[in-house]
Amino acid sequence: MNTDVLVIGAGAAGLTAALAAHEAGASVTVIEKQPKLGGTAAISGGIVWIPGNRQMQVHGIEDSREDALAYFRSLDQGDIDEVALSAFVEESPRALSFLEDLDAARLSLLEGYPDYYLDRPGAKPDGGRALDNDLFDFSALGEWAQKVFEHGPAPRMMLRETPLGGGTGQIDPSEMARREDEDLRGWGQALIGRLLKACLDRGIEPLLDVDGYRLVVENGRVTGARIRRDNGDLTVNASQAVILATGGFEWNEELKQAFLRGPLDAPASPPTNQGDGLKMAMAAGASLGNMTSAWWVPTLSMPDVKWEGGEQRSMPVLIERTLPHTIMVNAAGKRFCNEANNYSALAGAFHQFDPATYAYPNLPAYLIFDSQYLSRYPLASVMPGDPLPDWITSADDLESLGAALDMDSKQLMETVSHFNAHAIKGHDPDFGRGESAYDRFYGDRSREGASATLGAITNGPFYAVEIRMGALGTNGGARTDGSAQVLDHEGEPIPGLFAAGNVISCPTGGVYAGAGGTLGPALTFGYIAGRSAARRINS
Repeated sequence: MNTDVLVIGAGAAGLTAALAAHEAGASVTVIEKQPKLGGTAAISGGIVWIPGNRQMQVHGIEDSREDALAYFRSLDQGDIDEVALSAFVEESPRALSFLEDLDAARLSLLEGYPDYYLDRPGAKPDGGRALDNDLFDFSALGEWAQKVFEHGPAPRMMLRETPLGGGTGQIDPSEMARREDEDLRGWGQALIGRLLKACLDRGIEPLLDVDGYRLVVENGRVTGARIRRDNGDLTVNASQAVILATGGFEWNEELKQAFLRGPLDAPASPPTNQGDGLKMAMAAGASLGNMTSAWWVPTLSMPDVKWEGGEQRSMPVLIERTLPHTIMVNAAGKRFCNEANNYSALAGAFHQFDPATYAYPNLPAYLIFDSQYLSRYPLASVMPGDPLPDWITSADDLESLGAALDMDSKQLMETVSHFNAHAIKGHDPDFGRGESAYDRFYGDRSREGASATLGAITNGPFYAVEIRMGALGTNGGARTDGSAQVLDHEGEPIPGLFAAGNVISCPTGGVYAGAGGTLGPALTFGYIAGRSAARRINS
């Protein structure tokens, strides 16, 4: 099998790379090891974080290269590569315009959604950089509509219509019926659906159930890959380049143990993210970067919710820990963080290590809430008034709840009493919950100020669920230059090898800039990789 450019992985980064390479004049082959494509992006919220994007210009929101760079540099903990960061900031608006011009993306402003670190220079407190997908008609994909990865009911809303995006979550029943009849989908389904449609329109049909497992290297140059297909092995010859876009390694126990800084036992991504591309890159001599980090997120695991292979599925906990009448405590019954903080940075609190006990004192953690919460707000799939599932622990009083959790009940009662005394006044002197506009974004917007997220826990029965440490994906991997070419241990490009997405050392380091902070770099470096790989043909 021969091609100019071989793309391994058919998620958001891989499909974007394929389009960019094709439009630059290359013949492209895309392979995907799973029977369905889209990967993590397909089941995500689909938000894309892009500084200086078209929508900001349309809405009169000022942004600049200097603002974006200042924002990241103020957050840098030594893990950002300046060359890769600059490439992302400079090329991301072009990447998005490229996709929009091909009708491979239709994105609208997620109004009012702020950046995550509002005290830093260059941050946008009123939003603008986070973009939401418009609905996409899946019937336009024909038989390929059944080949996009999904888990659970298809999302019939745009994220901006839901509480996650600042909406109400209420859609007129007749409109919802129309969306179902016409198979209109939002979120990550819309993102992948449009990318796939643009590929199909150009004759790029991803090859599914094809496992790329080893790069072919001849005279120091990557010339293709060995693949498994229909129980047989063969070589795909790539005359110009191979682009790795295989996702992270958060489901590979050996790689997690070797690299990550702390526990990650409940990923929110599909279990197919096993580090395949990372291992191929390492075997080809790639230098690695940012390997200790991930796109961290606290997660909730419901025992009866499994992936197709039987693996436990975990869901990100975003709104539940931010709404009033909740706190998070550790096994000692003590609060340890601002519960409403952004999910990626919150991992620092979970990963606090106690050298005296040689343990992580904040794992496991528990979300504590009362009947006020349960009567007003959802908890995962449990709506107000629903029967209580077994995975929610309940008790008539806090003392009994602590005992049920094998926790110091006296300490739990003291923690709640202290929190309540200040929450009633709309203040959290311990962790500053509610002070930031971001804290309040996911809160109850019918309540003013910090009360959007602060509410006393007073009305029994009382409840608890275990919170675990998860991730949307890892964000360390092969180091690349500004052209998305993989670098060797001497910092030199490996000829013929490019990469994008969670398989690379993310150009923003460990910084999760705002909603869509994973997909923005993935799409951008997919675009850069495709163009760079194809440029070899036309040079």
